[in-house]
Amino acid sequence: MISISVSNLAFRTGTREILSGVTFSLEEGDRLAIVGVNGSGKSTLLRMICGEYPHDEGEVHIAKNKIVGMLHQDDAFNIIGSDGREIPAAEAEEALDIKEENRPDASPIDCTVLGQMYAVFPDLCRAEVRLADLQARLDSADPADTDTLNRLSSEYTNLNNRFIRDGGLYYKSRCRSILSNLGFDESVWGRPVATMSGGQRTRLALARLLSREPDILILDEPTNHLDLDTMVWLEVENGTTKLYKAKYSEYAELKKKDRAEQEKKYNLQQKEIARLEAYIEQQRRWNRERNIIAAESREKAIARMEKVEKPKALPRSIRFTLNSSGESGNDVAEAKNLTMGFGQNILFRSLSFLVKKHDRFFISGPNGCGKSTLIKLLLGQLEPLAGEIEYGYNVTVGYYDQENQNLNDENTVLDELWNAYPNLTETEIRSTLALFLFRGDDIEKEVRVLSGGERARLTLAKLILSRMNLLILDEPTNHLDIESREALETALREFDGTIIAVSHDRYFTRQLATRFLDLGDGGRDFHGGYDDYMQWRENRAAEGLPVSPDLAAALAVEKTAKEEYAERKKSGAEKRRLEKRKAEVERDIAKTEKKIAEIDDLLFGEAATDYVRAAALTDEKTVAEDHLLQLYEEYEELTADT
Repeated sequence: MISISVSNLAFRTGTREILSGVTFSLEEGDRLAIVGVNGSGKSTLLRMICGEYPHDEGEVHIAKNKIVGMLHQDDAFNIIGSDGREIPAAEAEEALDIKEENRPDASPIDCTVLGQMYAVFPDLCRAEVRLADLQARLDSADPADTDTLNRLSSEYTNLNNRFIRDGGLYYKSRCRSILSNLGFDESVWGRPVATMSGGQRTRLALARLLSREPDILILDEPTNHLDLDTMVWLEVENGTTKLYKAKYSEYAELKKKDRAEQEKKYNLQQKEIARLEAYIEQQRRWNRERNIIAAESREKAIARMEKVEKPKALPRSIRFTLNSSGESGNDVAEAKNLTMGFGQNILFRSLSFLVKKHDRFFISGPNGCGKSTLIKLLLGQLEPLAGEIEYGYNVTVGYYDQENQNLNDENTVLDELWNAYPNLTETEIRSTLALFLFRGDDIEKEVRVLSGGERARLTLAKLILSRMNLLILDEPTNHLDIESREALETALREFDGTIIAVSHDRYFTRQLATRFLDLGDGGRDFHGGYDDYMQWRENRAAEGLPVSPDLAAALAVEKTAKEEYAERKKSGAEKRRLEKRKAEVERDIAKTEKKIAEIDDLLFGEAATDYVRAAALTDEKTVAEDHLLQLYEEYEELTADT
């Protein structure tokens, strides 16, 4: 059954066409990933599907009675009050008192993690409070006051029936289950949302969205929040779309193959058209009647051709290198007995580590363990409660911020870079911006209107003009498209300096990391690459050493990923074996059928009067027919399996 159908969708901004002719459909159970370079219209397409943006052409159909839920890439977490009103998390503590004695309505909705899950069901929460009130009145009512008892009893029965019908008996257990599945153990359910990290708030926003049980779930930049297996990839490129039913690695190969085939077909057709046009020109020069007829015939042949469109130029991708400011000392950065927290929430105690020259030092751990806080301590943006950080000889620091907060929304793109490096010429500034795909009118855009990907590219442009030998990165791949991530990975691999990074991107981490500081496991320091690090964590869990719930969940995900990879590999090998055997059976069937036909020719030919030979041939035919029957049966089984 079709859940979403999109037909010839188009979106324009002024004279600029962002998307055109977007057509695809999804059936129930499909999972779709939209890929394409930054600025190609991915978020715009999602918002049009949800009805948040109007479309200039085309239609979007959502199946009847389907609930759509969307998590935006830049959503701020808003607290939902008992009246359904949304309040920014930063203002919520004043606007919504969470103390039980100050909430006479006893509503389960408050500013805590669990309270905000219940807030998704305000009608059920209000009904629950009212039912408790009615029950209390019934218990205290005068038994002789039958009118009051009947009225209260009738209201209670009607409300309770609706409460049960709408899921009142299980909505709380569903909220708790979703929280547990997304890594929120029971110990944090009572924590105020205001004390949680940005990553935890994002996960909580997703948990609230899932609790609504949407039929269609739309996630903008899901890799910033979750690891998702993808069945279908929808590519957005050059303002149009093409649907690939494959996993990403297969999609990339298919896309490359499709482009090569289209280019080949286009070139062959152009050669044929050029040949026909030369023939037409020659016939017209001769200008006889039969020549004119021949020329017109070829012209009609060209007109009847279904023209192969020339492959459009691939979207440009960014390219850059990172320049070191020179050699630092061997000891780059040292933390000594750091303790940090906020209020009663201590993130880490007595944390010590030493970063050496050329380390690729990755800080890991679950959301809320203090990774971004440690980055801020390293940058001097926060002061530790105890301990100190010292930098080594000749260390110069460059910083990449995951939210690109070091950008001034009032500036144009050109001014943002030029203000940071006023000694450079306009030509040098424009050339740098061009490397990051800011050309023409793009450089006059105000920073406030840039997409998340464009802001990330502008931040990278500022970064490469600085000179540093220690690069500190906080979730650097967030908001970058695939091509930009690959360019960043290449630049970082070639960077002749030291890197300290926080990243949830497994592929990015696997490509670069040489050391890990595991804040989720007491700040343990591990020397080695990503795969060795994950094996080390798995071994610690297997040995029964203390493991946090978030770490246990991460290990389970990693183990599942490995098992799925092994299963896919095994399935792929088995599929290739079956296809090879199927081809062998097909050849054997053809060979056996040919042999039986040859025996029949002999039986009805030269052996027809030779009874001894005919008897031998008949026996041979019987054996061949039995063998053929077995081959047919095996072929049917192989066809069903493949």
